[in-house]
Amino acid sequence: MALTQERKQEIITNYQVHETDTGSADVQVAMLTERINRLSLHLQANKKDHSSRRGLLKLIGQRKRLLAYIQKDSREKYQALIGRLGIRG
Repeated sequence: MALTQERKQEIITNYQVHETDTGSADVQVAMLTERINRLSLHLQANKKDHSSRRGLLKLIGQRKRLLAYIQKDSREKYQALIGRLGIRG
């Protein structure tokens, strides 16, 4: 269920702001989105896994806070990011 090192590196290279960026808000949102998608698939198959459901809700809340931060900073950057990730409509 965890992301592999190769997949993490791929996400970082696709969403980094500059060459040495590994933890900007954009990268964090992309990582959280990948984890949320994987966990959603797991919960569709395992409906009674309530501890994973709680973890999913925590991840969604964290992503929501990061997206609010990005939106407050730059509306255009926010729109571009959610468009690339395919979230929120």
